[in-house]
Amino acid sequence: MITPWEVSGEVDYDRLIQEFGIEPFGSVLDLIDEPMHLMKRGIIFGHRDYHRIVDAMKKGESFAVMSGFMPSGLPHFGHKMTMDEIVWHNRMGGVAFVGIADMEAHAVRRLSWEKTREIGMEYIKAIIALGLNENSVIYFQSANERVKSLAFELAEEVNWSELKAIYGFDGETTLAKMFVTSVQAGDILLPQIAFYGGPKPTVVPVGADQDPHIRLTRDLAARVSIFAFERIENGVRIRSRKGGEYLERLRDLEFEMKFYDEHVDVFAQPEEVEERVRELEVSIGGYAFIPPSSTYHRFITGLQGGKMSSSKPESFISLLDSPEEAGRKVKRALTGGRATAEEQRRLGGQPEKCVIFELYTIHLLNDEELEEVERDCREGRLLCGKCKKLAVERVESFLKELQEKMGEAEGRLDMYNIIL
Repeated sequence: MITPWEVSGEVDYDRLIQEFGIEPFGSVLDLIDEPMHLMKRGIIFGHRDYHRIVDAMKKGESFAVMSGFMPSGLPHFGHKMTMDEIVWHNRMGGVAFVGIADMEAHAVRRLSWEKTREIGMEYIKAIIALGLNENSVIYFQSANERVKSLAFELAEEVNWSELKAIYGFDGETTLAKMFVTSVQAGDILLPQIAFYGGPKPTVVPVGADQDPHIRLTRDLAARVSIFAFERIENGVRIRSRKGGEYLERLRDLEFEMKFYDEHVDVFAQPEEVEERVRELEVSIGGYAFIPPSSTYHRFITGLQGGKMSSSKPESFISLLDSPEEAGRKVKRALTGGRATAEEQRRLGGQPEKCVIFELYTIHLLNDEELEEVERDCREGRLLCGKCKKLAVERVESFLKELQEKMGEAEGRLDMYNIIL
């Protein structure tokens, strides 16, 4: 079972791609000039409409990256993966929006507002320490009036039956938890409101468990916008969701077009038509949202195998763990080694089953180092003891540097746009 709040059982990524219409990330990988390591190594396995982001990066056009963190537990290496994705898109030219989902933590995990604020600040310091630019927008949901107002508008477009079908809500689900789904949609669409420059391609890096939020938000982006687009031969068919009188406003655009009772066919380059119509919609008070894009990364395995769980500190490395404590956790982690050293030298290791190798792949090694470790492991030249020793050194070194940067970040929070 996979929901935004619970993951159980084995995750079949191929089934997720087929059942929910997620596209394999390999379909766009070759189009990206300098893909990040998580893309090249298959950790990011799927996407929706990522071609919009690729086009924006190539053309130097405006785009945004948005994701959030529920402050129900301390930030760990699983959260770092999402932070790295946000920071990479930020460096590639996207304006970053980082939401601290304190309303979700309060409604779903029943944490106090004080506790969510305390934990949330650790997430903020961590992503700043990882390289987030000062032009980013960082906020707590409960403090962001624009998110809450947008969430209320979006909530008008959703009914109970739909929420039940998407999330499996039942008669015991609180109204607050239901409303949080609209708040999440508000988070995702926030970069496109007029205050932040209007419609723009926006990518949301998430784990597969968050896809219900993405699917709902993509639907809502269409429902609350005035105009809908359908590609036709040599142009675009445009319909109005808010009444036929809005179609008359299209006469102001200098395109060849043909009017019908329910739609207008516009004959011109589709991208230019859609951009001009969105500008028109914003000028008359509409949202004109572009359906948000998304990327999906694999879940990180817990240090002892199985799922990483915030309720099991031994299953993850917190970004706040002392380097020494993190090193001890790495030493106890599950490996893909054989029963004996002799057997491993003869048969080689199994890095695909190794938590340490996964740490290397996602967080710790560059391409050349990773290739060397995998080769030596498979050929039996690298034993688990030596491999773990390297991992301990890398983790301890990384945490020492990161925590120093987090301390520095605390002293320059006022340089960032943080809505508290």
